[in-house]
Amino acid sequence: MPATTTPGFPFSAVVGHDDLRLALLLNAVHPRIGGVLVRGEKGTAKSTVVRALAALLPPLEVVADCRFGCAPRHPDQQCPDGPHEGAATQRPAQLVELPVGATEDRLIGSLDLERALTEGVRAFQPGLLAAAHRGVLYVDEVNLLHDHLVDLLLDAAAMGRAHVERDGVSVSHAASFLLVGTMNPEEGELRPQLLDRFGLTVQVAASREVATRTEVVRRRLAFEADPAGFAARWAEADAELAARISAASGRVDSVVLPDAELRRISALCAAFDVDGMRADLVLARTAIAHAAWRGADAVAEPDVEAAARLALPHRRRRDPFDEPGMAEDQLQQALAEAAEHADDGDDEPPEGPDGGGEPPEGPPEPSGGSGGAQDQERGDGRAPAERPAGAPTPAFRARLLEVAGLGEGAPGRRSRSLARGGRTTRSSTVDGNGIHLSATLAAAAPQQMARGRSGAGLLLRRDDLRFAIREGREGNLVLFAVDASGSMAARERMSAVSGAVLSLLRDAYQRRDKVGVVTFRGDSAELALPPTSSVDIAVTRMRQLRTGGRTPLADGLLRVRQVVRRERVRDPRRRALVVLLTDGKATVAVDSEVTGALRARRAVDDALRAAGLLGETNVASVVVDCEDGPVRLGLAARLAGALGGPCLRLAELSADNVAGVVRAVQADHRRAA
Repeated sequence: MPATTTPGFPFSAVVGHDDLRLALLLNAVHPRIGGVLVRGEKGTAKSTVVRALAALLPPLEVVADCRFGCAPRHPDQQCPDGPHEGAATQRPAQLVELPVGATEDRLIGSLDLERALTEGVRAFQPGLLAAAHRGVLYVDEVNLLHDHLVDLLLDAAAMGRAHVERDGVSVSHAASFLLVGTMNPEEGELRPQLLDRFGLTVQVAASREVATRTEVVRRRLAFEADPAGFAARWAEADAELAARISAASGRVDSVVLPDAELRRISALCAAFDVDGMRADLVLARTAIAHAAWRGADAVAEPDVEAAARLALPHRRRRDPFDEPGMAEDQLQQALAEAAEHADDGDDEPPEGPDGGGEPPEGPPEPSGGSGGAQDQERGDGRAPAERPAGAPTPAFRARLLEVAGLGEGAPGRRSRSLARGGRTTRSSTVDGNGIHLSATLAAAAPQQMARGRSGAGLLLRRDDLRFAIREGREGNLVLFAVDASGSMAARERMSAVSGAVLSLLRDAYQRRDKVGVVTFRGDSAELALPPTSSVDIAVTRMRQLRTGGRTPLADGLLRVRQVVRRERVRDPRRRALVVLLTDGKATVAVDSEVTGALRARRAVDDALRAAGLLGETNVASVVVDCEDGPVRLGLAARLAGALGGPCLRLAELSADNVAGVVRAVQADHRRAA
């Protein structure tokens, strides 16, 4: 019996998520909007809604036997399967899924290995970009996509073409697709370059209304009990949506965008201070699609307002750690100001280089609170009262702190690693990531005569195989150990430390690291943030940092050691980098029988022993010396020596202040040297 296909969950049966459904429908009407990014917590039906969209898309006319989906009336002149002389045929629009763990070959295509080895010809095997042409490219967990795949995806999305130059193959083909991505922000944010490529963004969350949640469960259970019957009950509603998409798509080119609404759009984008002109274009296209969707002949103010809600929230984000979205009162204020420009038909030139209106007032910058007089460690060993840390100094571009050697951790952008993707550096006869084709052919070629080859195909043996050794970049576990004691509590110094940590956290965000924060003050050390991929949570914790008390430096180092050992059990391949920010002035608990000088020596000795234990775990480390003033004890440098890592001054963390790259060499390599 032929296999039957289980129908998907109907688009019309989705409960709630009005903004998400509208964003997807508008992109189906006008694909040049640029796609949709769906942000939301787990279990909110993000993937279900996106997959349901494919059933509503109109069928495509394609050239028969063209693997690249060329349109019969306007075929791609550079199509590798051209010139086209075949008959036209129809097929459903494609929803192509790009897995997070996909390889570069799978995305862009590669040499057809089977034909190369059997027929001796160079033929191109298309990838997912070719399959997605004129359809939908769906990336689930797009924020976890490997960086080298993100770069390729960005190039194709920007140019509408895919270019392949590898393994002796040079191919260019059309790759115009609707990009849809879903992500859970708790697992890390999206790179700004990719974020801006999405035309619209939608934030989804589970409803807190009992009636809505009840209906969601009721429909899901009904679908699981009888998928075909459930889909049949919603078939008419889906058919009506599909017909409306088709009608709106045919109307979109004739929708008029009046100058008044164009001025409104420009004023809105200027008010929110968005970068570049992509936002203006996306907003205009979305407003046109919305007008076509409601059956209007011209764009009106409601179309622009609906478009602004979908196109602007992710573009007003000025910093990777700013909260996405925009407040309703801020949007209404911007719309009111934009209305004045819409009513003004004189089109006077802007007075300044940016033009547009003044941006509405945003929320105040987060602050760690204010401090009073400078607190230092008391001579009797008693801790001063704790206080909020001063507001962080402005962020800067951090220099690269890198773990030496080749790792095998999760893909990222910090340290060198062996990888499934990335550039091929050499070949191996033992092991690697895929076949190194040219090396395999080179090994087999001299043996063809001896093997009696007579035809076009190569005669291969197992010992001819060569494997590709590829080198890429990995993300590391970056553990920040922050001294928050009384000796660091001088407001200017702690503000500088907080600013430095925030700058390093931004760097970790960009390099796809996992981060954790250990703070030590008072009587003990605290794991302020367990290792996580959500770097913005670390930023929030740092902005809430409080200071004061003794300096339990040894406890802090031992706590870091404990976290490193635990994380190695959870993720053995992810290498750790410890960044210790301290002035090195350790203290211990008060003992009436011990003098102050002896206490100080004991505290330093305990800290050095703890640093040695941490160094024995072969973890890479960098000590940031926060000591200032005319008299310097140099204790941080001694700690760095015990850890086996470099010691930097606080100012040296800025890439603009110091040229070059700091490599945090692993402790065992240094001791061996």
